[in-house]
Formats: sequence, C-alpha cells, structure tokens
Amino acid sequence: MNLLRVLATTSGMTLLSRVLGYVRDAIIAHSFGAGGLTDAFFVAFRLPNLLRRLFAEGAFSQAFVPILAEYRNRQGHEATRSLVDRTATALCAVLLLTTAAGLIFAPQVIWLSAPGFTKDPAKFDISVRLLRVTFPYIFFISLVSLAAGVLNTYQKFWVSAFTPVLLNVSFILCALLLAPFLDVPVMALAWGAFLGGVLQFLFQVPFLARIDMLPRLRWNLQDPGVRRILRLMAPAVVGVSVGQVSLLISTIFASYLPAGSVSWLFYADRLMEFPTGLLGAALGTILLPSLVKHHTDGDSARYSSLLDWGLRITLLLSLPAAVGMAVSSVPLVSTLFLRGAFHVSDLWQVRSALLAYSLGLGGLICVKILAPAYYAQQDIRSPVRIAILTLSLTQVMNFFLMGPLAHAGLALATGLGACLNAALLLRGLLRKGVFRPQPGWLTFFFKLAVALLVLAITLHLVQGDNDSWLTSHLLRRVLRLLLLMTAGSLAYFGTLALLGFRLKDFNRRAA
Repeated sequence: MNLLRVLATTSGMTLLSRVLGYVRDAIIAHSFGAGGLTDAFFVAFRLPNLLRRLFAEGAFSQAFVPILAEYRNRQGHEATRSLVDRTATALCAVLLLTTAAGLIFAPQVIWLSAPGFTKDPAKFDISVRLLRVTFPYIFFISLVSLAAGVLNTYQKFWVSAFTPVLLNVSFILCALLLAPFLDVPVMALAWGAFLGGVLQFLFQVPFLARIDMLPRLRWNLQDPGVRRILRLMAPAVVGVSVGQVSLLISTIFASYLPAGSVSWLFYADRLMEFPTGLLGAALGTILLPSLVKHHTDGDSARYSSLLDWGLRITLLLSLPAAVGMAVSSVPLVSTLFLRGAFHVSDLWQVRSALLAYSLGLGGLICVKILAPAYYAQQDIRSPVRIAILTLSLTQVMNFFLMGPLAHAGLALATGLGACLNAALLLRGLLRKGVFRPQPGWLTFFFKLAVALLVLAITLHLVQGDNDSWLTSHLLRRVLRLLLLMTAGSLAYFGTLALLGFRLKDFNRRAA
C-alpha cells in the first residue's frame, strides 16, 4: 500500500469534512454572529470536545492503537477481537459514568470553565442548558474513536476520515431547519452536536461488522491486554490533559475579555484546524500502524526512514499553509464569515488571532507526527513530561501576552507553545537515537525557503488591497479566493518543481 496514495485519499475525505465544517461555521457566523450566545455555545461544546480528546483521540487512542496493532501482528484475529470486546466494554462503563456526572454537575462545570460568565446570569444559564444537551456527545464520539482505531489498524483509513462529515451535516441541518422553531435558536447547535455523535457511531457499525470486529459486551478488567492499555493510559491521561487544560485555561482567560473574544478565537482556530486535520491528523493516523510494525519487527532503519519521510511531507505542506493564512488572512476570513451578524469589526479581531495562530501551525502539525513515534514504542511518559513543561511555559506566555494583545495574545502563546512542544519531542527522538535524519535536509530547507518566498510574494500581489475584500459581493469574494489559492498553489509547487522536487520521490510503502 502506497502511503502517499493513502494520505491523498484520507486527506481528500478530511477535506470534504473541513469544507462542510466551513459551511457550518459560515452559517453559524451568519445566523448567530460573535457575541454572548455564541460564546455560551462554544464553551458548552468545548467541554465535551475536551473529554473526547481525553478519552478518545488522546489518551485512549495512544494506549489502545499500538497494543491493538501488536495483537493483530502477533496473536491473530481471535485474540484481537477479544481485546476489542473487553476494551469497548470498559470504555462504555467509564463513558456512562462521565456523561451522568456531566449532566448532574453542569452548573459547576460551567462555573469552573468560564467563571467570567457568572457576571451575566442569563449567559450562565443558557451555557448550562447547552452543556446538558451537548454532553452526551462524548459517549458516542468516544465509541466512534474506538471504532476508528480498529478500522485504521485494518487499513480502512477512509472510513474514519469521512465520519466527521456527518457531524457537520447535522450542525448545518439543525442550524437551518431547527433553529427557527426554538425559543432560544442557539440551542439548535447543541442538538446538532448530539445528533452528529449518534450518526457518526451508526455509520461505522457496518464497517466493523464487515471485518468481524463489532464489539460485544464482555467485562474483564483482568484481561492482560486491557490491563496494559490501562497502564499506558495513566501517563497518557496526564499528557493529553495537559494540552486540554491549556485550552481550558485560555478559555478562562478569554471569558474575562470583552464579549466575543471566545468566538473570535473559535473562528480563527477553525481555520487552523483545516491544515491540522488535513495534514497532521491524516499523517499521524496512517503512520502509526506502520511505525508499530517496524518497531515490533525490530527494524530501526525503516522506522527512522519512515519518520524522516513523514517530517518532510509535513513541512512541505504545512509551511505553505501557514504562509497562506498569514498573508491572505483578510481574504480568508471575509469570504468565509463576513455576512449577516458577523461584522467587519469581528473580521479584524479574528484576523489578529489567525495571524498569531499561524506562527505555530508548523509546530502544531509536527507534534502530530513526532508524538506517534513515541506511542509506537509504547513510550508515553516522555511526551507527557514534555507536555507538562510546555503547558507551564504556555501559561506564562498567556499571562504576559494577554495584556498587550488581548485574545490574540492567547493565540500567540498557543502557537509558540506548539513549536516548543515539537522541538522538545524532536530533541528527545534524536538523543535516543530513534530518529536518524536522512541526508539532504539542508538542501531541502533551502529549496523550501525559496518556494515559500515566491508563494508569499504571489499571494500579496494577486490578492490586492484589503478594502476590496470587505466591500465586494460574496460570489465575487469566493471566485477571487479560488483564483488566489490557484495562483499560490501554482507558484509554490511550480517553484518546487523547478528546484528539482518530484512527486515520485515521496512515494513510500506501508509496512
């Protein structure tokens, strides 16, 4: 299996999800703008997302996927199926207790996560109502992530990449069709999250059945595989919690800033999630099973070579995305969000956050490549120690940057923290001798820098002045943005081609 082709397929499905995500965000911006009600929803939805990353995409996946891949490679189908059954049963029990606690203690959760909201009782109350509807999302989306880990181990990457499309469809339909019939229209977004979680879970069930991996309820915490997963999860929970606590602290800071600050950060973060999901999440997903296989086989040379390939692909695609977001921030934000209740004043605030976030995009995506190199060896403690250090330094930066830069300071601290995280992860792999860079990195960096310079100049010249983007019709902005993206892509990849880069040079087979 050609990893470059798998990456293209997985990224293509992720692209569909991200495009629908932008349609979703554009509808939210048009219908609800950036104010107190959207702040309330984004806080309420961020909390289930935090737990989703803790239970599902974070600590659980880091512990579960390497052991699952090891079972499949060494112990065969029946042992692997038994592990899936018992792990799914234990996960369901934890999720049911967590969901119940979230419903019961919703006021206390909002008070802890956004204490600034207590100054406005109406805003606080609607946040509690929203949280009680969105919280069950964690149950369904965590089961979705378990299913995704199984399907990815069996190289069904496109299924898990397509699944988030259903969440965005649910949001869009609820915002358009349900909101007009509700006394508090923003509640439609909460129901969209709930319904999206259910739909994603139901979509994956037939694919699990097809590979005979549909979980059955079988309780056994004494199972050796389950116990190994639990042992690995202990440090992983700490590590993932560090990243999520950082986001939570940023939300707490933002809740004390002017109304709309949480929403401005959300819209900027959504733009950042496009390349992060398209590149980082997709690459990390397809690399992990092959890294586990090479580690299990004791093939350190192929392990290091595969990691080298992943880093080059990451830099080749993430850095132009960062340059594009920084140089063309006004065209992006105006085309996607500037309409209805989303005003020009909101655009400038989102733009400042996006500029700050873009400085850390390369680091953010590299973390998603470097961290699996540790997980493949079932070493979760090292990334945890690095994450704790990064959290501490990020909060120091939050404290000093929030004053002069407001919400953009929080975005800048997050971006710089991601770069620091990536640098420390890379340093650890080099010191352990796990990663031995292949020859040619200096030449690679030089050619990449030339192409990025050509890209920045091209985007600056083609997009014109900012005022023209603020006053033109939506259709004209869309067409101009498509032209701008086409010109930038041709300039960047054309320059790389002239400098000797060829697509075939990046082909790589899966383990």
